[in-house]
Amino acid sequence: MKLLTAAQTKEADTFTIKEEGITSTDLMERAAKAFTGWFENKFQLSEEVYVFCGPGNNGGDGLVVARLLHQRKYSVKVFLVGDTEKVSPDFKINLERWSDKLSTKHITEVNQIPEISQSIKVIDALFGTGLNRPVTGIYADVVEKLNASSACITSIDMPSGIYSDSQTPPEGAIIKATYTISFQLPKLAFLLPQHEAYVGEWHVVPIGLSDKFISEVETDLYFTTHQDAQRILKPRKKFSHKGIYGHALLLCGGFGKMGAAVLAARACLRSGVGLLTLQVPSAGYSILQTAVPEAMTLSDKNRKHLSELPQDIEKYNVIGIGPGLGTERVTKTTIGQLLSTSTHNLVIDADAINIIASSEKLKASLPKNKVIFTPHPKELERLIGKSNNDYDRLRDMLEFCHEYQCYIVLKGNNSAIGTPEGNLYFNTTGNPGMATGGTGDVLTGIITALVAQNYTLEEACILGVYVHGLAGDLALKSVGDIAMIASDVTDHLPQAFMHLQQLS
Repeated sequence: MKLLTAAQTKEADTFTIKEEGITSTDLMERAAKAFTGWFENKFQLSEEVYVFCGPGNNGGDGLVVARLLHQRKYSVKVFLVGDTEKVSPDFKINLERWSDKLSTKHITEVNQIPEISQSIKVIDALFGTGLNRPVTGIYADVVEKLNASSACITSIDMPSGIYSDSQTPPEGAIIKATYTISFQLPKLAFLLPQHEAYVGEWHVVPIGLSDKFISEVETDLYFTTHQDAQRILKPRKKFSHKGIYGHALLLCGGFGKMGAAVLAARACLRSGVGLLTLQVPSAGYSILQTAVPEAMTLSDKNRKHLSELPQDIEKYNVIGIGPGLGTERVTKTTIGQLLSTSTHNLVIDADAINIIASSEKLKASLPKNKVIFTPHPKELERLIGKSNNDYDRLRDMLEFCHEYQCYIVLKGNNSAIGTPEGNLYFNTTGNPGMATGGTGDVLTGIITALVAQNYTLEEACILGVYVHGLAGDLALKSVGDIAMIASDVTDHLPQAFMHLQQLS
């Protein structure tokens, strides 16, 4: 699924209007009906509704919603904020259509803002995706009053005050929505951690924007859906054998951290790899032979740390490195040898990222179009430097991907995947229960297995992150979010792959 910028969304509206031979107010009516349908399913008729409308088309949406809710017997009050002489044409038309003038109040001064009790259901229709300046003045006063209330706030399309695809200036006020209902597609702003307190729980409602426009418009922003993951997944052939699904090597584990190697290995095996070999410090040999009998294990000459590469390293299809590794000098030297000599695809995680991040020489040794990094936010910061905000972090990540011709999977809610070509893919699966030690090791194992099976690096990133989150979502149903551990995610990988194999 594509993500559109605010400008592209406006173009989609215009294209749809022209393609269908309708007016802009017709499209506004359609969008408002979609929002109202969601609202009706969420809130009871007995609940009083306050709709706060700004002077633009988002305010026009609010007026249509107010009319539709009024027709459905909700108790609705409309508050028009700011100068009502300077409004958009569609706002003006829908203000004339709003029949219940007795329930309309104008707010131009602070003392006109109503008291809002906890029982009120507030609809935020002040500003939408077209906002290009900070929310100040009487609008900011309204926003601050709404935020200070304990009422449930539902924003139409975008919480008022947030820029949809660029950094919002710090001086502007922003609605803290309980729910945000987006038209047709999600917005980039929804997917960034810095907006969590403002966006709340978001949902998408279809409004019939042109499929032709959306399919043809160029973008570098994507949102992975279940259908996207299904298209990537390769069916197994009848006469399959282990040799055609790759032989992966995991370089992982350290004294006291052999569990990371176990987690990565089990996830790799559960993700379809044909053969798996691990090289671990000698202290972990018995552990791995016992805990993961399906894998072959090589014992490093060093008891506690990785200190050497396998003699026959050429036979492996892909190398995953990092889980539980540690950052000892001898391990750093070994990673340097790997980068300077290997022709393999590499999946690099955890301490292997930290080691490479600490050395410009190692960065310069990265093979082109052969590397997937899987950092959490702090590891990414060590790798690419500190960024000012989430938008800058994505830009800086893509610049790194381009410079070193590598892929980066930034782990977190809606994990972001950066490519050398400058594309960003955001994931749709996963939950807060996965914020626990070891789930990153599981992801390393999954992606390594997929690369071994000849998925492209981009496909392995997209599918790996999706199925990792899907397994976590399935585990959530069994163990909840508080008690979830990384092994629960691995245990639900078979079910996750089976879900993807099922036809929609």
